[in-house]
Amino acid sequence: MTLNDPLANALSTIINSDKVGKKEVMIKPTSIVIKRVLQLMQDNQYVGSFIEVEDTKGNYLALNLLGNLNNCSVIKPRHAVSKDDFEKFEKRFLPAKNFGMLIVSTPQGIMTHTEAKEKKIGGKLLAYCY
Repeated sequence: MTLNDPLANALSTIINSDKVGKKEVMIKPTSIVIKRVLQLMQDNQYVGSFIEVEDTKGNYLALNLLGNLNNCSVIKPRHAVSKDDFEKFEKRFLPAKNFGMLIVSTPQGIMTHTEAKEKKIGGKLLAYCY
């Protein structure tokens, strides 16, 4: 199994485990980006708490699932988005207005599209979740 996109692997593992009704999922490998995306999903009540478990073969994340996910995935290619273009991508990736979130990598860190709109900054789209 090749790991070309660890974030995509993590999100697909989460959505597949959520669909079959699992309560906990193990995400490996870990990265700062994956942890930040999970933190945003946790802040918006899509997933439960997670902890990093140190292992001899490399660390992994143990994530509790709440069953609140309909869909989540990475956005490929990683579109650059300006502060005025968020609505176009909301229409493309989210099912309804004010429902779900886009995750954006900005110069001020990884945040949701609503935070980026408030701060009036653009960035690159990483993922969506609803």
